[in-house]
Amino acid sequence: MQPVISFKNFSFKYNAQSEPTLFNINLDIHQKEKILIAGPSGSGKSTLANCINGLVPFCYTGEIDGSLTINGKESKDLSIFDISKSVGTVLQDSDGQFIGLTVAEDIAFALENDCVEQNVMFETVEQVAELVSVSEFLDYAPHELSGGQKQRVGLAGVMVDNVGILLFDEPLANLDPATGKKTIELIDKIQETTQTTIVIIEHRIEDVLWRSVDRIILMAEGRIISNLSTKELLATSLLEENGIREPLYITALKYAGVELKPSLNAEHIDSLVLQPQDKEKVRNWFLNAKPSKNIVSDKKILEIQGVTFGYNPTKTTLNNVSFCVNQGEMISVVGKNGAGKSTLSKLICGFEKFQTGKILINGEDNSLKSIREIAKEVGYVMQNPNQMISKNMIYDEIALGLEKSGLSEQEKKEQIENTLKICGLYQFRNWPISALSFGQKKRVTIASVLVLNPKVIILDEPTAGQDFKHYTEIMEFLSKLNAKGVTVILITHNMHLMLEYTKRAVIFSDGDLIADTSSAEVLCNPELIEKSYLKETSLFNIANSCGIENPVEFVNRFIDYDKEVRRHGK
Repeated sequence: MQPVISFKNFSFKYNAQSEPTLFNINLDIHQKEKILIAGPSGSGKSTLANCINGLVPFCYTGEIDGSLTINGKESKDLSIFDISKSVGTVLQDSDGQFIGLTVAEDIAFALENDCVEQNVMFETVEQVAELVSVSEFLDYAPHELSGGQKQRVGLAGVMVDNVGILLFDEPLANLDPATGKKTIELIDKIQETTQTTIVIIEHRIEDVLWRSVDRIILMAEGRIISNLSTKELLATSLLEENGIREPLYITALKYAGVELKPSLNAEHIDSLVLQPQDKEKVRNWFLNAKPSKNIVSDKKILEIQGVTFGYNPTKTTLNNVSFCVNQGEMISVVGKNGAGKSTLSKLICGFEKFQTGKILINGEDNSLKSIREIAKEVGYVMQNPNQMISKNMIYDEIALGLEKSGLSEQEKKEQIENTLKICGLYQFRNWPISALSFGQKKRVTIASVLVLNPKVIILDEPTAGQDFKHYTEIMEFLSKLNAKGVTVILITHNMHLMLEYTKRAVIFSDGDLIADTSSAEVLCNPELIEKSYLKETSLFNIANSCGIENPVEFVNRFIDYDKEVRRHGK
């Protein structure tokens, strides 16, 4: 059977680069297949996706060698409009895909361009909206939707063209765990209903594997290094060797000495078949692993006391919230999109004024201080570093916060250089920011906050869009800051991050603080998971299936052991 996508000895070099980004790609994707393309940052997977949807070479110009055919036709002989009739792309940033003023208008855009009759257009929009479960939002403006709802609308907008191939660019990046789970279920439902070919680009392997994929294409340095079924790939060490996070249940089985044969059906946690001897190995590993420890100061540095806030008088965003953070803690603040997490950060930093309650830093009332005074005690780092950076040079960006600080020029220089050294940026101090990677820019924004010597740093999604290598670099860096006494609060949807780096989690749902407990306890509590739109950890499933009576402690011991292995080796 002829493949719907076929690369033959395909290479591509951007005009702005001296070396190719893709080297000698040979890959066939057939009708009705579901393919996951994975690889570290810079591996070429996004460029490969842009070749499939026509952005290369029509928007991103460069030199092509070899052949790429879409439905048997050479892509470079087609227009980008022609390709869009076969390949629909759902972007990571849904906001960048909206055109209409309402959901219905946005879905109908392609039909209007094709001059489809109104009655046919209305019928098609309703059918597609029902398929992706957005029928009740047709009259909404896009900005009124949640992240998951926006993504569904973006999907509907490309499906009205009845495309045979759907390409998803990191569909889980900005979603809470439960919404991400529903997204994977939706993609699976669409494929079953429409027989569409699915191509997914994503870092979060375990989350994608909530539903089966036919093959995983693993890329590194512009080359395909593996093209295997999920069962076959998970039985190898290729993911780990190439800086990709394995599913946690796979890593746990490896630590326990279980042989990962394809017969285990380990492509997702629900299909896993463990033999009695395998379960015994897991139980023995648990008994021999060191118990987890968590030692923190009992001195309160941040106190939230009965805080209530709403952006308008008729609806509250936070409802009577109270909790404390101790000096030197690193905690996670989690919950579904719109739960109130970012609003809480704005209140702590003084960007918004709450209606009732108190926020204390070191026992002092924040409401009596200016934003500038609060910034000396609480630093806030946004998810996207480009939204924080205002200078061209690294040194100037970090120096910006010390203007009008009252320090002498020599004192400023010493403080800036010390901060650069702590953040691993000293050797780049005279570089332009434009020359940095995303992860390095993230460090610059952290340094620009750290130079003020704050007692608390709040970071919004510190690892969003990062592969496992860069994720680890950023989090190990934050761990070192934390070890020096800086209190760190992480707002995150990344449950791996929460488990690995924070012993404690504060959980929000619809403006209410519904739990303040250990991170492992959160992801081993089905009732709490449902309320907070999270997703249980696969380690909990492994512990239960192996008859371990204390799954929370199993999770804790695994996390501690795994961190030691990655830091120091076995």
